[in-house]
Amino acid sequence: MRNLAVPPLLLAMLSAGSSADAQMAARAPAATSEILLTSEGGARQSLLENVPFRMGLAEGTVISVFPDSTKQTIHGIGTSFTESSAFVLAHLEPQQRRELMQKVYGEAGANFTLTRTPIGACDFSVDGRYSYADEPGDRELKAFSIAQDVAGFDPVGHPGIADPDYDLLPMIKEALAIKREQRDQELKIIASAWTAPAWMKDIGTWYIPGSAANNWQGTGGSLKPEYVSTYADYLVRYLDAYAQAGVALWGLTPVNEPHGNGGNWESMDFTPGSQNDFVKNHLGPRLLNSRQAETRLLVYDQNMDGLERWADVIFADPETTPYVYGAAVHWYASTFNVFEDVLDRVHARFPDFAIIHTEGCIDNLGTAATGGIGDPAGYKESGWFQNDGFWWNATATDWAYTAEWAGAGAADHPVYTPVHRYARNIIVGLDHWVGGWVDWNIVLDRNGGPNHVGNFCGAPIMIDTGTREVYYTPVFHILSQFSRTIRPGDKAVRTRRVLDALDPDALHACATVNGDGLLSVQLLNTTKNAIACKLQIADRYAEITIPANSVQTVRVRL
Repeated sequence: MRNLAVPPLLLAMLSAGSSADAQMAARAPAATSEILLTSEGGARQSLLENVPFRMGLAEGTVISVFPDSTKQTIHGIGTSFTESSAFVLAHLEPQQRRELMQKVYGEAGANFTLTRTPIGACDFSVDGRYSYADEPGDRELKAFSIAQDVAGFDPVGHPGIADPDYDLLPMIKEALAIKREQRDQELKIIASAWTAPAWMKDIGTWYIPGSAANNWQGTGGSLKPEYVSTYADYLVRYLDAYAQAGVALWGLTPVNEPHGNGGNWESMDFTPGSQNDFVKNHLGPRLLNSRQAETRLLVYDQNMDGLERWADVIFADPETTPYVYGAAVHWYASTFNVFEDVLDRVHARFPDFAIIHTEGCIDNLGTAATGGIGDPAGYKESGWFQNDGFWWNATATDWAYTAEWAGAGAADHPVYTPVHRYARNIIVGLDHWVGGWVDWNIVLDRNGGPNHVGNFCGAPIMIDTGTREVYYTPVFHILSQFSRTIRPGDKAVRTRRVLDALDPDALHACATVNGDGLLSVQLLNTTKNAIACKLQIADRYAEITIPANSVQTVRVRL
């Protein structure tokens, strides 16, 4: 494939009138087609004036895009369904809730296309500690039921509930109904279990929190050998039950975060070797021979930095790979590092496998840092509800911003800007082989819950369940801007940054192109000043100004 950025020698050839080069030049755009902006200055997916392209090879700060050098296929951008999100939405009157869901899944809204849902309990469950087969020793899963997902919420026990019949499965079906109303729209759902039923595990319970006595090393336990095959049956039974309820699952991961979470909430451990054995000898064959054989199996499902070790075991096993579509990753290993070197190496060795980001959020919302490190100035005073400034500035700390992590892990976990973390991770990820990106809870209450273990987090939409006030955070608007301009079936294309005197983190870029030749270039300016740069395509470039602290999408018709 030919690259469309034109070196000086080729410019000279163009002047000589080569017919092949003339054809290539004809693909160069005359002007941008659309420019969208979301910024700290108040723009929210705002439409800006288009700018013209001019002949020549740009110098200085340049973003070069090579539309003929296509890379991975994009599966979509989106967010997740959880019981906690359904609980918060159940506090809204049905009409207000439907309006919100249209803004999330409707064609005139964010139009999210990729999402995720837990299989059974997770930390973002209202009460937690449940599965769909809680009868001990029930190897044949006779008591299996997804009733928990349609049980609703008792308004007596939960004052303020406006729709007691609303729950996780009704939420998913409401989103799917919105998609069905639209032409040719799909919602791909990835399902992940946080744990097997407690009786299948060696600890006999959901999780065991750590304590000072054991160095805070809690556990989620592992599958008992005699129940490994039963757990595979359990996952396939879940897929069947949801299909019967009208929800087809696009993807499945064997377990969320197989390295564990320190026993802080529902979890279950796998090693690369034990998960490889589980997929090869149990889950893979059962899934392939089931009615849900089209469900795509994604392994791993934890932080990007650990992907390589898992890929080297699972993707390299020829007996396992027929069952595996790719790997799922999360962002929690760092508040700024996207580990693009890891992504590149995994793709280089295993190019046939997809990499999909399945979870990221502003975690530990409102939790004070320990050991005298302290929170950022104004963090607690300003808050995050109805306060865009929190999301656009270095105000957030994550789980590793503590005295316990002040050594080896601290460098990857400084105070960070929430919008930057989202936009950087998506842009850099898509530029380095990530084929889809999913946020965690789409909706939480104004405190970042409910969460049955107090692990409060930020969400794109936050709601005061007492007043029913809805806050669409800046994160919602940037996710919406990405989703509207990066669609399923688009191809990522190669880009190159020349930043001149800028800091390497000042400006990030990625690009995708659809089948109709519409190119979308995503630009993140992390600085407090506007950045002037040139967008080079073929033998022409446009002068682009990216306002301070903003995410800008430049669309070009090739």
